[in-house]
Order: sequence, then C-alpha cells, then structure tokens
Amino acid sequence: MDEKQRIRELVEKLNQASKAYYMDAEEIMPNIEYDAMYDELLELERRTGIVLSNSPTQNVGYEIMSDLPKERHPSRMLSLDKTKDREALRSWLGEQKGLLSWKLDGLTIVLTYDGGKLTKAVTRGNGDVGEVVTNNAKVFDNVPVSVGFRGHLVLRGEAVIKYSDFRRINDSLGDADAKYKNPRNLCSGSVRQLDPRITKERHVNFIAFTLVEAEGVDFEERRHNQLDWLKEQGFDVVPYRYVDKDTILETIQWFSEAIVDNDFPSDGLVLTYDDMAYGRSLGTTAKYPRDSMAFKWADQKEETTLREVEWSASRTGLINPVAVFDPVELEGTTVSRASVHNVSIMEELKLGIGDRITVYKSNMIIPQIAENLTESGTCIPPDRCPVCESGTKIHEDNGVRTLYCPNPDCPAKQIKSFGLFVSRNALNIEGLSEATIEKLIGRGLIRDFADLFRIDRYRDAITEMEGFGEKSFRNLQESLERASHTTPDRLLLGLGVPGIGAANARVIARAFHMKWNDIQHATKEELTRIDGVGDVMAEAYVKYFRDPSVQEKLADLLSVLDLDETEEERGEFLSGMTFVITGSLNHYENREALKAEIEGAGGKVAGSVSRKTSYLINNDLASTSGKNRKARELGIPIIDEEEIRRWLAAGAVEETAPEGSGAGEASGEPEKE
Repeated sequence: MDEKQRIRELVEKLNQASKAYYMDAEEIMPNIEYDAMYDELLELERRTGIVLSNSPTQNVGYEIMSDLPKERHPSRMLSLDKTKDREALRSWLGEQKGLLSWKLDGLTIVLTYDGGKLTKAVTRGNGDVGEVVTNNAKVFDNVPVSVGFRGHLVLRGEAVIKYSDFRRINDSLGDADAKYKNPRNLCSGSVRQLDPRITKERHVNFIAFTLVEAEGVDFEERRHNQLDWLKEQGFDVVPYRYVDKDTILETIQWFSEAIVDNDFPSDGLVLTYDDMAYGRSLGTTAKYPRDSMAFKWADQKEETTLREVEWSASRTGLINPVAVFDPVELEGTTVSRASVHNVSIMEELKLGIGDRITVYKSNMIIPQIAENLTESGTCIPPDRCPVCESGTKIHEDNGVRTLYCPNPDCPAKQIKSFGLFVSRNALNIEGLSEATIEKLIGRGLIRDFADLFRIDRYRDAITEMEGFGEKSFRNLQESLERASHTTPDRLLLGLGVPGIGAANARVIARAFHMKWNDIQHATKEELTRIDGVGDVMAEAYVKYFRDPSVQEKLADLLSVLDLDETEEERGEFLSGMTFVITGSLNHYENREALKAEIEGAGGKVAGSVSRKTSYLINNDLASTSGKNRKARELGIPIIDEEEIRRWLAAGAVEETAPEGSGAGEASGEPEKE
C-alpha cells in the first residue's frame, strides 16, 4: 500500500471512530489503537506533505446535530496538541514558567457577560460554529447569572457532571443498558437539551479555564492573574499549580496521585505558559495553539486470565466477540469483561482460553485488552449463530474480518420490532431499552414477544449480565407484570402491523369497540369503512393476521396477557378543531403519539397550516419557521406542548388563547371547519 492510500485509509478509520465516540457515545477501537493511528497519520502527512481536507488532524470538535440555535465563533476554537511523555512536557516548557491544571472531560462552553449579566452561552461545536445554550447555562449549579464586573466579559470553561451526580443518576435507572456510559456523554446531552428543566436536574457544573476578554482590565500579561480575577467574580476555576522545569515532574506526580479523589472527570493535564505575551508570540498551527500543551495519562494496565469468549449477535447481523476474564480493579472499579470488537482483533491478539492478558480502561472508562502475553490462538469463531443456529459467515472489508449471521429471519435482527413492542405507546415495558433487548436476544434468552413475560426462568443468566443485578431484575419483573395488563389498541400498535401507527391502532380498536377477536379478524371491507384506512393499508393488515406463523405467535402471546376490552368513554371536546404539529416534542415519544391523543378527543391533525387550522403546536413559540410565520399571517394561535397537554388532561380548551401565541388578536373560540 502506497503512502497516499494509507493516508486515505487512516483518515477514514479515524473519522469513523471519532463520529462513533462523539455522536453515538460508542468506542469502536481501543484508545491506544486510535492514538497510534493518529500519530502515524501525522507522520505521513509531515513526510508526504499530503493533508486531506477531512483529516482529523485538521478538524476539531463534534458536528452539530441538534435543533439548538447556531452561532459562529469570532475566531476558530482550537484543540490542544498532546503528549504522554513527562520529559517531553518538561522540554516543551523550557525556561518558561507555566500553569499546570486538570484537563477536564466534559463539554467546552463560552460564556459572555455584559453589564454584569450573563447574556450568552455557546458550545465549542465544531470549532467554527457552536450551539447557543444560554438558557441551559443559567441553570448550571454554579454559573453566576450576574457578576460584579460591568464591562464586556468573555471566558471559556468546561461543563462537567461530577462522578457523585453521575452515579446518583445512573442508580436511579432500573435498566442496566439505559445507564449512561460516562459523565462526559451525560454532560454533553444535558447541556444540549432543548428543555432547561432537564439540564437543571442533571446538576451540571461549569469550571472556568481561560479568560478571553475582560474589557479594560490589566492582568499584567499573566495567566494566573486572569484566573485569580475570575475567582473574585464568583467563578469556579480549574485548580492549577505554578511550575517550572525544576518542579514540573514532581507536580505531575502530585496530580497523578490526587486524581483518585477527584469528584469531577479529568483525562489528563494542561500546561500553559503563564507569560501571555510570550504565548501569543508563538502563534498557532492549523489545529493547535502553541501556548498550551495537553498531557494524557498512560492507561493503567492489569494482568489477568482469559476464561471465555462470548459471541453476541446484534441487530445488524454482526456477531461480536466479548472477552470474559478474572475480575481486576481498574481506575477504582471491578472489571471482568471487555469488547474485542471483531474477528480481526481477536486474531491479532491470538486469544485463547487460559491466556494471560493485560487489560486497561480506555480514557479510564471503557475496558479493553491491551495485549496477550501467551498468545495461544486457540479461540475460533463459532460456525453457528448463538441465536438462530444458522451457519455463520466471515465478511472481510478493507482488511477487517467480521462474523455475521446471514439468516434474514434471525430473531437478533428483530430488535426494532421488539423496541416498538416495549415502547411507551405500546406495551410500555419500562427498563427494557433496545440495547438490553439486543443482549437478551443475543444470548438466546428471548425469541418471541411472549418470551419477555417468561424471563423469570433466566434470572441467574440475566443478573449475571454486566450492570444488571438483582434490583434491576426485580424492577424489570414488576414492569412486565404491569405491562401484561394492557388494552387492545396498545397490543395492536406493539405487534408492528405494516402501516399501523399509534393513531391508526387507536382508531381501529375503537371502531371494533375494543374487542380483540374482532380486531384480529377484521376484513378488508370492514377496515376500509374506517376513516383514514385505505385499500393498501387494509390489504396489508388482513395479510398480516392471516399469516400462520403470526397466528401461532399471537396465540402464545395472548396466553400471557390480560386484555382489558372495556370500551372507553371518549370526550369530543376537540371536535371540529384542526391542529398542526411542528418542531421537537419533550413529553410525547413522537408526533404520532400526540396526534393519537388529539384524535382521541375528537380533533384532527393536518400536515400544513391553512385558514382551517385552529392551533399550531410548537414548543418554540418565537420560531421564525415557515409554519410559525404562516400562522401569524393568518392570525392562528401558536401553543406549546404543555398547553395541549393541559387541555387534554382537563378535557377542555381554555377560554382564551395562551399568552405568547403568535396571534395576539385571536379570540378564545378556535376556528372550526
């Protein structure tokens, strides 16, 4: 492989790993492997002069994925160059004085104050453009919403969630796979919430590390003067120590011993020149400032014995190896399992049962195998899928070998159907995320929906799953018991009949007066008489229930369910009203769920705003979207999700249009069709 081709391969692999890590909260390669590939790419770029536009050496931060407002930074926010070599860090400092501080592991935020008031908070984003999170920053646990300084003030810091709060939040979650992987991912999602109330519940803290601008204040070109001044203004500032070439090594050692007592996440240290003028004189590279350097800890490794390699089938058909070894203590926790990722990595490590291996926690978080000391190489991929027992195949792509199940009907590939079945609008089984379902199916514990209600037979196997103890299992059992008492409309939705969403399931169930036998055996003619059910939907519906395999599985499922076929009394207080739903929702799983509620109260939901629209529902009342503008032009009230929830709960529409609607002149009586 020539160097140019190798550069392209490295860029692709590193970008895939970064996307998985920053956007999907997954780690698809060990940290050691990522760093080695990154360093190889840097060397190839230096030697060849070839730097691709999408190279990770040129890009910083995550890509913006949310609906938060965006704002371009006045100048690009750069990342830091890094080293794991203590002597290299001392050499970099040279004869200068420096500040050595924690490298915080959270989400970088830029705060702006004017007239003493917090006026803006923006995430780092991709370095050029960030997301505006001002309302969320105002509910951080420790951010001053006003300060004594009345000039223009801009500072940067890290939003973090303390380990103690992280553990408290995870302990409150019954489902092991619903638990957050680490404080950084939880913090990132919390800061970027559309609902500040959720942010407040997460107890986010802000720790300042850089002052960008303080209008009219003289800091004598010393970084430590800036940080001390920020403390006086009421900010929590990153703890730092003053160092020179003679004290830096012992200070690094002090930090390495102190980290075990930290309540906030840190993945290393940052060394910054105290002399700001000297730092500025060095300039920057395309990606890094030259006035600071990051130091990353060498990962703690422990030796142990490999006892088993489990093969777990996934929804994509991949069958992934997981190493099971004698428990060891890593970074303060007991670890006994680690993902091996794919067949290629297993073969490169030459794994065999009984081998002596070293394991570590990537970034002090995710268990990985560092090396195999004995390399017996006796582990081989299974020739049968652990779920459906079909023959397995090896797939090779760009030199990476993976094991997969080619059976299209393998239950492991039905994760999405199980996800719908347990969802809030269907059977509403709390504590069963898709990740947990995938593990249960992957281990062959469940194959059909009915098996969920019989998992008590697998208590031992489930409680031995990592992160899933007795308490979680009891909570799941209680949730399954509640879910077994359900209604026909919920069951109809949960089955995943083609074309049947929450609204149609409710309409069809009501049309047959909540009698399951009639619902299951409905004819095409009966279905097409229902408003909203056309020929195509009716044909697919009838075909589904006539399938012998469906009938067999359904009979088994009905044997473990208690269906309440009581026909509910429906209010029609929204009769004659037409609603349009736009934007994201906080309380309903999706728009279909809210649509079903509205239609259940006699209302209609349309896709676009017109003169026949009674209300536009949008949580962003001040949005300048096309639907909001159209509603204002037509004098149609704009309400938020909280308002429609109150109406649905009360069974009545308020007498006047809600404050903040887009139509101040609108009367309380909605326009009817």
